[in-house]
Amino acid sequence: MHNSLEILLDSLIRNRIESLYGELIKNNFSYNQFSSDRNLYFKQLHELLPEDIQKTLFLYDDADLSVQAILEREIYLQGFKDALYLHNELHVSLD
Repeated sequence: MHNSLEILLDSLIRNRIESLYGELIKNNFSYNQFSSDRNLYFKQLHELLPEDIQKTLFLYDDADLSVQAILEREIYLQGFKDALYLHNELHVSLD
């Protein structure tokens, strides 16, 4: 896929992922429970760590969220590419 198409898809992917998170928050008990647990554990770690290590914890959390965002985008983009490939394969086989 051309880089220009990927750039155009960035906004679509970002909006779709935000929409999916919204649905998860409204409809998925497990997601909400794990998310609450994660936040609680992070807060507990932050409170228990010495002040000089707290910054490292925040940096770790920030890096973790960045990695997750990149992974989500790549998974969504690959799914889109796979769908296009499958569509093309089905179209060719039907001709």
